[in-house]
Amino acid sequence: MIKNRVCKHKLLIVVDNIDDKFEFDKLFGNLGDFSSDTRFIFTTRDKRVLDFIPECKLYEPGEMSLCQSLHLFSKHAFGMKYPPEEDVRISEEFVKVATGVPLALKVIGSLLFRRERKFWEEKLRELQDIPSTIKNMVQERLKISYNDLSHNEKQIFLDIACFFVGSHKDLPYYMWSSCGFYPESGIDTLIHRSLIKLDKGNKFWMRDHIKDLGRAIVKEEDVRHPYNRTKIWFTNDVLDMLRNGEGSERVEVVRIDVESMDYHDKLFESERFEKLSGLRYLEVRYGRMMGDFSQVLPNICFCRLYCCETVPTDVNTKKLAVLDLEGSNVKDNWKGWSGIKAAAKLKAVNVPHCLELKKSPDLSTCTSLEFINFSHTKMKGQMHIGKFKNLKTLRLQETCITELVIRGGDIGKLQRLEEMDVSQTYECGWSKIPRLPGSLKRLSVLSSCGVPNLLELKELETLSYSTGPLILGDLWQLPNLKDLTLQQCFSDGPLLQQDQGQEPTSLISLRIVDCKHLNELPNLANLCNLIQLRLMGIGVAEIRGLGELRALETMAISFMDLNNLNGLENLRFLATLILRGIQLETLPSLANLSKLKDRGLKEVTGLERLVTLERLVMESCTSIRQLPDLSELSNLKYLNLSGCAGLIHLIGVDRLVSLRQLLLSWCCSIAKLPNLSGPKNLERLYIVGCTKLIEVNGLDELKELQDLEMGKRMRMKYLVKSAARYGKGLASSLLLGLSPTASGTSSS
Repeated sequence: MIKNRVCKHKLLIVVDNIDDKFEFDKLFGNLGDFSSDTRFIFTTRDKRVLDFIPECKLYEPGEMSLCQSLHLFSKHAFGMKYPPEEDVRISEEFVKVATGVPLALKVIGSLLFRRERKFWEEKLRELQDIPSTIKNMVQERLKISYNDLSHNEKQIFLDIACFFVGSHKDLPYYMWSSCGFYPESGIDTLIHRSLIKLDKGNKFWMRDHIKDLGRAIVKEEDVRHPYNRTKIWFTNDVLDMLRNGEGSERVEVVRIDVESMDYHDKLFESERFEKLSGLRYLEVRYGRMMGDFSQVLPNICFCRLYCCETVPTDVNTKKLAVLDLEGSNVKDNWKGWSGIKAAAKLKAVNVPHCLELKKSPDLSTCTSLEFINFSHTKMKGQMHIGKFKNLKTLRLQETCITELVIRGGDIGKLQRLEEMDVSQTYECGWSKIPRLPGSLKRLSVLSSCGVPNLLELKELETLSYSTGPLILGDLWQLPNLKDLTLQQCFSDGPLLQQDQGQEPTSLISLRIVDCKHLNELPNLANLCNLIQLRLMGIGVAEIRGLGELRALETMAISFMDLNNLNGLENLRFLATLILRGIQLETLPSLANLSKLKDRGLKEVTGLERLVTLERLVMESCTSIRQLPDLSELSNLKYLNLSGCAGLIHLIGVDRLVSLRQLLLSWCCSIAKLPNLSGPKNLERLYIVGCTKLIEVNGLDELKELQDLEMGKRMRMKYLVKSAARYGKGLASSLLLGLSPTASGTSSS
């Protein structure tokens, strides 16, 4: 009876921290019994459990703005939405210490609740002087997610936290697979538990406080002696270990970067690694490797020698899965190639930017190879790839390879091939571009300067086509194409000939760059899933169907002879708009815009309604005399109006609480600015060439100001006098921001 009565009402039901044991039906019954206005909110550490909840949509909150952070902190520290006026300044300092992490804001705020002012001041000094204090508070909470991981998942998580943030996933993947860590499921688990992310380039990304957690866990293995830990990433710790003959089989992963060190400090002899029998990953950057490495490091799986002057000719290949020699001094006659041929478990060879390599090494016995990258080398002639039946990735960008040799001439035998990059080889004499048959079922990424029979590649998702004749007449018929880039292609007519409605609805990203002879685009109206559109340096006068791109989030249009963007106002999800060299006269209201960059505006309407805007760039818009009131743009962090020579008034800047950078150089018609005491977090202020500007008020409140630039043509004596009233510290920083000539002018 109670359920029947309750379900008829409009409800908000929040269930926190659900796991794989949660069953919606057992707790709530049939979803259809509830009012259509009822909303459920579930929080979880594992996104996969949401798949079993009917009609559930995922929401991942981004980083909190300064205002949001202050509200959350105030709720826990004062029990109210805003701090009392007398506590605003110190509250903002605590918010900065917490770096926008919600958990940190809650922990600090709760700690300060109903405590005396003296306690607040002492705790602030402690957190500023010893950042680890707040980290420890947060890490204790986050460690719950880590403890729920399996052993293999923990190893992958710690490797990423200590070494692979910002790295492409491919090469570490082969190491983890060789070590039996099952990276496919492990990485998937870490993503679903929001511990890591893969960005658009398939590179690992991790929040700073989660990375700190991983490194803290490793440090806890031995607080006093780094060389007793499984992972060592500080170069000085590794050097001390090697020089003192320390270390043990416990050490598994090591990185050494000696780029900035003296020549003799870059030498690493094989004997120094004898105790590291458990090492599975070695990374040396800018080193000199000497000695016989075939008798040490018996468990090495991943050997990365980046830009090393000398590379050992003998490497222990017993368990070697990845050889990465990017940028190192490796030549055709390097004796190490013969040893590599014995690496039965080798999965990946990565040697881009090795400029002394002029021919393809013989790796024919390494039949397990899945990844080959010889990009940006001087290799030329033939390359034999017929025996690499397991090959998934082949990258030959900017080489002089002219022919891929395959037994029987059928590249279709490489049925596991997923990615192939032979771009920017056109001028090097690429003459025998292989026909890519439909049997390459897994090929989803192709970068090329010309490949016949593209139409057969039904699984192709990413295509980058450059520096060749435009022969893509049937491109629209690729049913799975998601990402298309055309660069420096020649064409004397329309890009594509197709009937209306045949555009690939799968397309998410379209980039056309420097195709100067391209004079017409097809109607884009049917690209209903397009999120990103970038057009630069093409001879097109109109973008037909623009207003129908309802899903578009990012648009960059540069150096085109357009005088309007009809339909722009219909793009309600557009968040980033970049316009360069476009004489767009008016700007419609774009409600969700977070970034705007335009160098051709003459009139702006609706700008004040872009409440999510974070970056506004309107450089050299010389015809603009006044902007709308900007005070409602509470999220604006970066405002660049440099070169707006006709701009007379700037209204609302004094209420932009999130503003960090204000660039007004060469706004030579502005005679007065609003009081700048409002944007208390302003870090950079440029007013070079503002020749009519007499005085800037509010500088005494800008405690975060680090960079102030003013030119010698300004009437600066009034400004410097104002600064003098605000205190010696600020006056000094002002004078430091001046050129010697300007400083002399002001003192006179």
